[in-house]
Amino acid sequence: MMATVSSSSGVGSRGSPADELVCLQHGEVEARRRSGAHADSEGTPRTTVMLRNLPNNYSRDMLLELIEREGFAGRFDFLYFPIDFRTRAAVGYAFLNLCTPEDAEAFRHRLGGFSRWCLPSSKVCSVA
Repeated sequence: MMATVSSSSGVGSRGSPADELVCLQHGEVEARRRSGAHADSEGTPRTTVMLRNLPNNYSRDMLLELIEREGFAGRFDFLYFPIDFRTRAAVGYAFLNLCTPEDAEAFRHRLGGFSRWCLPSSKVCSVA
């Protein structure tokens, strides 16, 4: 259970994370700090990643197969893989939401710099 409480000073008045307090279940704060996962400006760990430089001839099914083959089967709950409806080609990026901040961090390390596509391509994947 998570509740957010904003301070009376207003959002952005000092720009520090102390301006907004987040109440978490016992132990969750320390677990998030120790995880080393990327966090937003308020310290909330991120679970969504953006994949860039995907081959334009890749399909959603090919990307799903790659994600699962790299060890992330069952560790994500959403994939957005846009295509150009006129050409039916991928537009070269995707968003993936992983189940935990630790999964997201492992995904960044595993697929950042990936270039072993199942189709010929010189593109190198970057993960943000």
